[in-house]
Amino acid sequence: MPSNKKILAGRIVSGVVTAFMLFDGIFKLPKPAPVVDSFKKLGYDPNIAIPIGVLALLCAILYAIPRTAVLGAILLTGYLGGAVATHVRVDDPLFTHILFPVYFGVLAWVGLYLRDERLRALVPVRK
Repeated sequence: MPSNKKILAGRIVSGVVTAFMLFDGIFKLPKPAPVVDSFKKLGYDPNIAIPIGVLALLCAILYAIPRTAVLGAILLTGYLGGAVATHVRVDDPLFTHILFPVYFGVLAWVGLYLRDERLRALVPVRK
């Protein structure tokens, strides 16, 4: 039986991941100048900001719902993998830009692991 502290920690970490992804997705929808500038710098047409924002929102919502959290984490991992590939392609700095989505993906899975008994049963950590 997992401790309440472990579950609470998982919910907090997952809440941070969800909040960040919701903010990221919502921020892309109106296409403010910083988003347009980022998309141009990264070599993408700013018109795809809305579909990418909707995708980020979908991943966040699926991740936040306990019943679909594993699917959300898988989709979120793919989304973040695309971010890594984009930053590698434009030769951004390693630790601040390229690896940030990796750090974030690890946080997403740690949060899910701590709060989801099914995932802990599937991938047990042994001493």
